[in-house]
Amino acid sequence: MTNPIITKTKNFKRTIKIPGDKSISHRSIILGSIAKGRTEVTNFLTGEDCICTQKAFQSLGVEIETNFHDLENPIVKVNGKGIAALRQSETEIYLGNSGTGMRLLTGLFSGLNFMTKLTGDESLSSRPMKRVIDPLSQMGAKIESSEGKAPLIIHGTNKLKGINYTSPVSSAQIKSSLLLAGLNADGVTTIIEPEKSRDHSERMLDYFGSPISYHHGSLEVSIKRLEKDLEAQLVRVPGDISSAAFFMVAAAIVENGEVELLNVGINPTRTGIIDVLKMMNVNFSIVNLREDAKEPVADIIVRSSEIKATEIGGELIPRLIDEIPVIAILAAQASGTTIIKNAEELKVKESNRIATTVNMLKQLGVTVEETIDGMIIEGLVGKAFPGGLDSHVVIDTKGDHRIAMSSDVAGLHSEKAVEI
Repeated sequence: MTNPIITKTKNFKRTIKIPGDKSISHRSIILGSIAKGRTEVTNFLTGEDCICTQKAFQSLGVEIETNFHDLENPIVKVNGKGIAALRQSETEIYLGNSGTGMRLLTGLFSGLNFMTKLTGDESLSSRPMKRVIDPLSQMGAKIESSEGKAPLIIHGTNKLKGINYTSPVSSAQIKSSLLLAGLNADGVTTIIEPEKSRDHSERMLDYFGSPISYHHGSLEVSIKRLEKDLEAQLVRVPGDISSAAFFMVAAAIVENGEVELLNVGINPTRTGIIDVLKMMNVNFSIVNLREDAKEPVADIIVRSSEIKATEIGGELIPRLIDEIPVIAILAAQASGTTIIKNAEELKVKESNRIATTVNMLKQLGVTVEETIDGMIIEGLVGKAFPGGLDSHVVIDTKGDHRIAMSSDVAGLHSEKAVEI
């Protein structure tokens, strides 16, 4: 297969409908499968990760219909019969590269009275799962692993007990895993985080009828065992702000850039990228604000900008962790020095994203220093990426899609062609 090659552009004007949010697409399948009735999901993300979650529940006996002919609005219909209707899969469940699928389903399946084996690809099998195995074990789950990594064999039980768990890191995957386990656990399950992570699970659980309670400024969230089945709902999946971020940065850094991004989810736990745009003097506006299925949605317009350096860390990091590679591209175009810190979580993504992001910037000709928890980036003050001594720039993405897409964005403002 030929590697994609990106070249400089001087006219980037687009109106773009962003594909559905991956986090919300996953959760719509999960909750639709354990609810009663037909849950219809529009603008479903048809990427492999979400399809793996769909197939997982089909293997447990859930009837799921798909209509992906209209690429502008893929639709999934989940015919749920309640959590008690789920049945043991006759085969192991393969989750591809999906850390979200692996961690969330481990939580849910821990509270079901049958055995499940979860597997994934080579990358997923190298990622840490003890972060959910340990608290789930405290609840009474029995999970076999390969030194804390996949494959996982879950000996489910309906005798889980709710716990109070203080998470060492802010992670929506840990929190969601425990909340799903809590649906079938005696007592109250409470998760406390150092900083508030994404709250799509809480919003959707509330939308489907499960009581969620918050304490201490929403850093603490609790759930009780289901007393009655969740009720099926219509879920209109908003566009993924993590995907929108690439187009935002592209419009900001190129000459004559302007994009209008339609139907973007602007959940406050995900809008760290919006805060960074403000901090870095990017010219943007948010219009047509509305709410759908408990999620705030809007259209976003971004134009070419004179970008200023900033410091990114602390409570911002959980709200933009996936966007840091492309934020690094934005920082490389700024005037001044940008510091990104407190981002150790990047080391356990699809790649070590601190190392791969720093390597990407170096290949593009940027002065950058890797630190233990982030990076220090010297901005080019809007000048096109110079590249190195070779005729074109070659970026090794280490198989990480966010590094690939960030490199694509850089190629639009590079003096030399960028090969991904």
